[in-house]
Amino acid sequence: MFTLAEVASLSDIQPTYRILKPWWDVFMDYLAVVMLMVAIFAGTMQLTKDQVVCLPVLQSTVSPKVQPDTAGKADFTTVETTTVQEEASMRTVSFESPTTVAPDILLSRATSSQYQPTESGQELKKEQKDSSGRKTNLDFQQYVFINQMCYHLALPWYSKYFPYLVLIHTIILIVSSNFWFKYPKTCSKIEHFVSILGKCFESPWTTKALSETACEDSEENKQRLTGAQSLPKYVSTSSDEGSPSASTPMITKSGFKFSADKPMIEIPSVTILDKKDGEQAKALFEKVRKFRAHVEDSDLIYKLYVGQTVIKTVKFIFILCYTANFVNTISFEHICNPKVEHLIGYTQFECTHNMAYMLKKLLISYISLICVYGFICLYTLFWLFRIPLKEYSFEKVREESSFSDIPDVKNDFAFLLHMVDQYDQLYSKRFGVFLSEVSENKLRGISLNHEWTYEKLRQHVSRNAQDKQELHLFMLSGVPDAVFDLTDLDVLKLELIPEAKITAKISQMTNLQELHLYHCPAKVEQTAFSFLRDHLRCLHVKFTDVAEIPAWVYLLKTLRELYLIGNLNSENNKMIGLESLRELRHLKILHVKSNLTKIPPNITDVAPHLTKLVIHNDGTKLVVLNSLKKMTNVAELELQNCELERIPHAIFSLSNLQELDLKSNSIRTIEEIISFQHLKRLTCLKLWHNKIVSIPSSITHVKNLESLYLSNNKLETLPAAVFSLQKLRCLDVSYNSIAVIPVEIGLLQNLQHFHITGNKVDVLPKQLFKCVKLRTLSLGQNCITSIPDKVSQLLQLTYLELKGNCLDRLPATLGQCQLLRKSGLVVEDHLFDTLPSEVKEVLNQDTGIPFANGI
Repeated sequence: MFTLAEVASLSDIQPTYRILKPWWDVFMDYLAVVMLMVAIFAGTMQLTKDQVVCLPVLQSTVSPKVQPDTAGKADFTTVETTTVQEEASMRTVSFESPTTVAPDILLSRATSSQYQPTESGQELKKEQKDSSGRKTNLDFQQYVFINQMCYHLALPWYSKYFPYLVLIHTIILIVSSNFWFKYPKTCSKIEHFVSILGKCFESPWTTKALSETACEDSEENKQRLTGAQSLPKYVSTSSDEGSPSASTPMITKSGFKFSADKPMIEIPSVTILDKKDGEQAKALFEKVRKFRAHVEDSDLIYKLYVGQTVIKTVKFIFILCYTANFVNTISFEHICNPKVEHLIGYTQFECTHNMAYMLKKLLISYISLICVYGFICLYTLFWLFRIPLKEYSFEKVREESSFSDIPDVKNDFAFLLHMVDQYDQLYSKRFGVFLSEVSENKLRGISLNHEWTYEKLRQHVSRNAQDKQELHLFMLSGVPDAVFDLTDLDVLKLELIPEAKITAKISQMTNLQELHLYHCPAKVEQTAFSFLRDHLRCLHVKFTDVAEIPAWVYLLKTLRELYLIGNLNSENNKMIGLESLRELRHLKILHVKSNLTKIPPNITDVAPHLTKLVIHNDGTKLVVLNSLKKMTNVAELELQNCELERIPHAIFSLSNLQELDLKSNSIRTIEEIISFQHLKRLTCLKLWHNKIVSIPSSITHVKNLESLYLSNNKLETLPAAVFSLQKLRCLDVSYNSIAVIPVEIGLLQNLQHFHITGNKVDVLPKQLFKCVKLRTLSLGQNCITSIPDKVSQLLQLTYLELKGNCLDRLPATLGQCQLLRKSGLVVEDHLFDTLPSEVKEVLNQDTGIPFANGI
């Protein structure tokens, strides 16, 4: 027989699972234990004390005739006596049929009385006087036999198997109650949920977040916090932090909204988390996020719990129905007809069951317990279907705390939280803290400020090419508060910081004029926006979708330079327009690097005062350019990688244009260049990295041209018309197929930079050295065999490239180029060694004069 402990182990669950057991499950567990005790107690009593005692039912002594038994079987003759004295002197048992009972089963006393009637006469008389009962003539073994026989025949089956039935039913109920804790597909989810819930409940961050919420409405606490000045850690007390309607600036139909400008308060030291607690809390946020995504997809736990409750209810109804019928069958007295008269001599026995009263009381107790158990099952079903348990709302938590963004959950996640609420609602409240993005952002801010101190940020400050102090922050969880203490910072770059928030403390950064936001939709407070609106001059925004551009960018009235890098096209729309730029009244430079098919119409809002427009496409063909005509004040225009095949006619309307850059297009002919004669101010023309095969003679009409870039094309000759541009100071025809430098090049007396690298030139004309103002001369990667001695006439030469030619020596007259130094001489080492030693000494001198190394 197994022990109670062994049976009770079936209902054992991990102690941490108790938070998922509501009061009815706990109560049913205790009822199951009591029913187990009833089963084991009844079984123990039955095994040790249960027995049946039977006595034969004797025939009547009034009639001397044979009385038939109740079953109509063989009749026994009664012991015939005429008087008491005769019975005492002679007792015989006569049978009507001598074959019915074997003679060897007669009692010895009856046999001996036949042979010695006179000797025992006195004893029988004495015995008759002492005993008034009837003699049965059965020995002990026959009584044992008939008792066991009647135990199995006369007792109802329920009286014999009651303990075992109770035990089986109870085990089924116990298994049904805890099956959802054991089933593999639900056990893993429950175990994970309980583990996360326990960590969330005990996390110091939960205590901190809830304590801050409790203190926010206390005026006394606010005054205490405002007066404290011991710690340099600042956060905003805005209870609407993270709420789209309050902290995220948006362009809506009703207008533009900013986050509320809340006072900055200092966090008391008791709420500061150490680094370890902060990391654990961040890990919990990630676990909760992944668990929610995993559990909300199904409702298996809910269905399994409902199923096992239904099974218990059906089990209760079944037990109650058949058990109630057997209450009256348990009685103390039973009539037994074993049909063994050929062995005993009697046909009917009256038996008593000594455990009858005890079993009846235990059965009534069991029925009472099972009724209570069933009513609890019915209540559980009522609770399961009374409210939608596959939906859980944190509305109450949102009302009581500052975390108004805690989302509602569904399916198994919601059901588990409903179960936890039956244990203690505080668990769900604490768990909700880790579902809030506002809470997560606060934690990130605290951890960020711990890691990025003022000293650490100061070490990351560097000087850029413009000799300005620059700080670049990359892939942080937010903007550290200490950044705003760098008051001498000129340039601030924020890259891949999705939760960047610019607080009012930015007003301390009086030198800040340039801001970079790379995939960083920064939010600003009202005071911070006012400062940026009045002080920011240059803004770089890099984005994936146009919606990532912060809405407040379009309201920076004093902004002078705006750089937009990102996708402005979509598959569904021909062009996603920028928000209105008309508020940017002081914007002078607009740089757009995208995949435009036409110039956005909103750019025309700033057209009247725009002086520089740069459009860098990713190879997408720019088709519509008519809006360029409105940009009458544009002085610099760059249309790069726009797949242009000809020079756009709209450009010829830009009367103030000074520099035109059409780099990396597909232009093959430039016959339209004659129209540039109307652009009187055009001084720089860049047609490099195209497919131009010839330069038309009409280029002579562009008389004010000072710089001409035609590198990386397919030119084979340089027409004489090019050298009629007397104002030309820079000519770049590198990486073409030019074989001859025309002698007319000597007419360019103002030429300072000449680049013809990567061509097929083999001879340098002497007229080239009449350009005495040359400072840069790039002749590399050609077929030149010698350098004329007249190179000494280039007294202002600071850069000379000769590498990659067919030279065997360098002229000694290079030493007469007073400004040329070895650092500005690009040539093979063995050629440099051919120079006289005195020339090499001159070239090796360091005069400290900078040289031009190309444009």
